[in-house]
Amino acid sequence: MQLMIDCETGAESWYERAVVWRNRTLRLLDHVPVPIAVCEYGGRIILANRAMAAEFGLLTGELLQRKILDLFTLRDSATLPVLAEAVRLHRRSQYDARVSWTAAGGVERQGEMNVALVSDTAEERPNLLLSLRTYATLPAPPPPAAPPAPCAAVSPTEARILAAAARGATTARIGKEIGLTTDGVNYHLARLSRRWHVPNRTALVARAYAYGVLAADVWPPEPAHRV
Repeated sequence: MQLMIDCETGAESWYERAVVWRNRTLRLLDHVPVPIAVCEYGGRIILANRAMAAEFGLLTGELLQRKILDLFTLRDSATLPVLAEAVRLHRRSQYDARVSWTAAGGVERQGEMNVALVSDTAEERPNLLLSLRTYATLPAPPPPAAPPAPCAAVSPTEARILAAAARGATTARIGKEIGLTTDGVNYHLARLSRRWHVPNRTALVARAYAYGVLAADVWPPEPAHRV
């Protein structure tokens, strides 16, 4: 009987100590400026600090039980299979995943989530310890395509001549295809060369691609716009 009482007392004492240390840990996490959360393997949030909740303008309790992927969007689809394989092989490694999310006030943000697999024993299915690092600035969007230079404008006939020249057709062959004399073909080629300030036919074709007059990644060459 005394042994049972001692065991019960010991269990109660252990539980009380565990509660104390849990509360201390929570208070410590709340003072950490890095957004941190702990999720079950399935993604359900079981712990979050104030910094993580503040990202979404919420209280910590309002994050509990929510799915982490309801809040963040993975930018790299390979992350989930890697985590699943790590759990299967009982690894306890850390992984970085690029994420984006809508923060408080509707602000779109991007950053990196460090995911650490943690558990008390190697046999247990791990929880996911998440820490978030926000990019200081979002990657700049690609600059808009510059409008074509005024000298890039060509007539339908000139576009067809340039396409034929890009195929390596001779002047006589170009004339036959388009219905011009060789002098007529040479006239257009010379006119384009002066307008684009190039010395020969090779440079003329290169400039036609640079100006978007000829369709990219198409063979045989053809005008970018149907003529």
